[in-house]
Amino acid sequence: MSVAETLTPEMLAQIRKILGDLRYDGWLLFDFHGLNPVATRVLGLGGGLATRRLFVFIPTSGRPTAIAHKIEVNRVEGFPGEVRTYAAWRELERELGAVLSGKRVAMEYSAKDAVPYLDRVPAGVVELVRAAGAEVVTSSELVTAIAARWSPEELQGHRRAAELIREIALAGFNRVHDWFAEGILPTEVGLQRWVLEAFDRAGLHTNSPPIVAVGEHSANPHHEPAAHYETAIQPGEVLLLDLFAGISQDAVYADQTWMGFVGATPPADVVRVFDVVRDARDRAVALLSDKWREGWSITGADLDDAARKVINNAGFGEYFVHRTGHSIDRELHGSGPHLDNFETRDDRKLLPGIGFSVEPGVYLPGRFGVRSEINVVLHEDGPEVTPAEPQHDLICLDVLSG
Repeated sequence: MSVAETLTPEMLAQIRKILGDLRYDGWLLFDFHGLNPVATRVLGLGGGLATRRLFVFIPTSGRPTAIAHKIEVNRVEGFPGEVRTYAAWRELERELGAVLSGKRVAMEYSAKDAVPYLDRVPAGVVELVRAAGAEVVTSSELVTAIAARWSPEELQGHRRAAELIREIALAGFNRVHDWFAEGILPTEVGLQRWVLEAFDRAGLHTNSPPIVAVGEHSANPHHEPAAHYETAIQPGEVLLLDLFAGISQDAVYADQTWMGFVGATPPADVVRVFDVVRDARDRAVALLSDKWREGWSITGADLDDAARKVINNAGFGEYFVHRTGHSIDRELHGSGPHLDNFETRDDRKLLPGIGFSVEPGVYLPGRFGVRSEINVVLHEDGPEVTPAEPQHDLICLDVLSG
């Protein structure tokens, strides 16, 4: 993609409509060394990382302006507006003042770093823009409506990845059962390797290996199997499998966590924790569906509160140690609204076209952990859950019966 292909008249009109509603003078997009994925996506920047600072100002009315270094002006080839160039820092500051002085501009800035995934512009750059005579405000609503929105092609790719991952997760549990039947003691690393090979066969791409965690390791939300010490998957243990991949490296990923028990009959405490986590997951989706149908706006923080209330009421609140979900766009942990009123206070409204994970968890140190993760894409008529058939019951592997 290029600037000319992404900053279409339709895209610019949509941006201007939002800017007008917010009473902002414009959106100032900044990029340097890929620090700001929002700018990369909105502007269609490619061809490697920028080694010089780039500013693009999209005003509420009038033509956009790009301020690009003379040796990297090719990065804005086909730009639908005025291109101002600079070489020396004094020239950059002069151009910023000429374009921005007296204006109220939106940037990827979050006061006091309240939402880190929105806070993409370095503090020094914010100071530089303010010194140019501009007032800096947050671009949160623009990011949600423009940068975090999935294209129809990305939605189709996500759906395909979601169903493939579901198939691979279920096949992975079956593989563990079969290893036992063959007299082979499976390991975390061995199952992780099997999943990566299954991804390759299915044409899926991932940016890091899946999480495979057995027994007390499942109580660590970000456990990483150690290649130098292969932890065995033993009968009587909880098995967590977290898979994330897309149909290409830069596609919108699907991200799912599936839970199993290595045995025919799980203990009552394992079943109880799984049921609570699943109910918390489903409560968040149900609240979103209800509010959407009634025409009410809702935030990621609201859904986090709803899921957390189920877990708190069950007595496991202190063991739910992360947010309920994260934004998904071309980054697995994207720039759009997160389901979070715990780690951060994400009060951005959920809008049609965005996607996110829903993944509450309960982690009992030294014993076991349970997480159940699905994805949601929000349409004009309500939420769509992927995969189409999410996990509803604990998967039990009767490894002793062969």
